[in-house]
Amino acid sequence: MTLALLAFSATLLIATLVSDLAERSVISTAVIFLVAGFVLGPSVLDLFRIPPREGYASTSAEVALLTILFTDGLRITRRDLRSGGSLAARALLVGMPLTLFLTALAARLLLHLGWIDALLVGTALSPTDPVFAAAVIGREEVPQRVRSMLNVESGVNDGIALPVILWLIGLDGGAGESLPHTLFGVAAGIAVGVCLPAISIALEKSRFFAAAKHYEPLHVLADGLLVFAVTAMLHLNPFLGIFAAGVTIALRSPGLAHRFGRFGELLAELAKLGAVMVLGALITPDLFEHMPARGYLFAAVALVAVRPLALLLAGVRLRPREFATVAWFGPKGFSSILYGIFLVHVRNGPFLLSLVALTVALSIVAHSSTDVLVSRLFHGRAPAGERA
Repeated sequence: MTLALLAFSATLLIATLVSDLAERSVISTAVIFLVAGFVLGPSVLDLFRIPPREGYASTSAEVALLTILFTDGLRITRRDLRSGGSLAARALLVGMPLTLFLTALAARLLLHLGWIDALLVGTALSPTDPVFAAAVIGREEVPQRVRSMLNVESGVNDGIALPVILWLIGLDGGAGESLPHTLFGVAAGIAVGVCLPAISIALEKSRFFAAAKHYEPLHVLADGLLVFAVTAMLHLNPFLGIFAAGVTIALRSPGLAHRFGRFGELLAELAKLGAVMVLGALITPDLFEHMPARGYLFAAVALVAVRPLALLLAGVRLRPREFATVAWFGPKGFSSILYGIFLVHVRNGPFLLSLVALTVALSIVAHSSTDVLVSRLFHGRAPAGERA
């Protein structure tokens, strides 16, 4: 543990020293942590090992995903819902099932997997995660509806995929859950995520209570931790619950969400980088020693071809430059890592995990290294839909 902390802190120092350059070039702090995990892990120096079955990897991915979903929810405004809500709804309700099916079909045709295994891989890789495209979401020159669509879509689809993958794991003979039980977990998790922060904010606004200014970020953090604790204790969906909590706080008390903003972004960044480093350590020769060439072809198809086709079939209508951006920045991130680790408990788990890990690793390299370049395509252009 001490050695892992030393490795993380040293890599964090290096990343901070080059962060200014990274924001202006193709250098990516996420890639730095991915490479560090790979080099320090069993593949090269073998300084530490993180076996997927022992829970360290899934815990780091879960913490990162929960933290990012909460902070993503806190960034959503009523303007986001108006400008990108309908696009995100179409991408979620039509585009995501199409992405799942097309990815599964690619796995079936290219790798000759059974339908259950193919659907497991398709489900694990169907959620988008543009956390690696932060330069796109945070740039004012990028059209508002593009940023809003990516932010809303990525916040919701992580939790939507969870009940599907748990149900499929059950069908494959693993420790899955029944579909009614997981659907109840989704609905109840969202309800908890909405109700608890709403009550908390109502209490804070009453004449009996008031949070001091320097305690307001802790108020937001307490709401998030409370929602997670309750959903975990009741075995509900914590991912949609924590995202719903962030959205509720952002809509009911924008000032409170704003004052938590910088603190939350730093927490999310630390969790993200730690999970990426863990993923790098998981990329071992053993993980890929049986990977056929068709596996690399599948990863390329999943990253490059599936999302544009799914969005086209879903009827997402955007200007060509905007469509190219949302089609490219549908990278696979922490939810895919977490769901891939879940797959180690099914019959073909190690191979399915290797497919997911390969695709996610390529996604991190490709997407986190091109966010600045793509955002520059919109430099000097008024955001679409916002011109007078």
